[in-house]
Amino acid sequence: MLDDAIFMAGDLMTRDVTVVHPETSLLEAGNLMAQRKISGMQVVDAAGTIVGVMSEGDLVRWHEGYTERQAHWLDMLADGFELAPAFLKGIREQHRKVKSVMSAGVITITEDTPAREVASLMYAKSIKRVPVVRDGRLVGIVARSDLIRALARKLGEMPAAETFEREILDEAPRRRREETRQ
Repeated sequence: MLDDAIFMAGDLMTRDVTVVHPETSLLEAGNLMAQRKISGMQVVDAAGTIVGVMSEGDLVRWHEGYTERQAHWLDMLADGFELAPAFLKGIREQHRKVKSVMSAGVITITEDTPAREVASLMYAKSIKRVPVVRDGRLVGIVARSDLIRALARKLGEMPAAETFEREILDEAPRRRREETRQ
């Protein structure tokens, strides 16, 4: 259905994208996601270049404690001595930043990427949203809900006869399956 439409990512994308920086606190990022009713945010550096993405899943998986590997290195660093409280506090604070939970290596698209390719990419990579970039800078985001809106718009434009023909075509495989079961 999206094959028939000539929708491009630039036609579908949300332009008001909520972003955070790697140094943003997890509390601030979580509050922002809750206030905006979004399930993920792009992480950008000071120049506006995407450096990662943070999702609800990243926050759910996050925890305050150290991993076994981190604890091992801290033990080796201390080598029988007590680590300075200020040093430990600094390490704990780093665990409370977006950079500690974000996923790097973000997949991006451009404004002229066809909707069909966007949908295929989302399916193939099991992702819910794809940032849209121009000259390396974030200009928008296409979410699954944007694709659904485009599909609904396209379905609304179809003449009744074409809709009826498609229903008949969709019905034929179902009937064949039923006949083979009997």
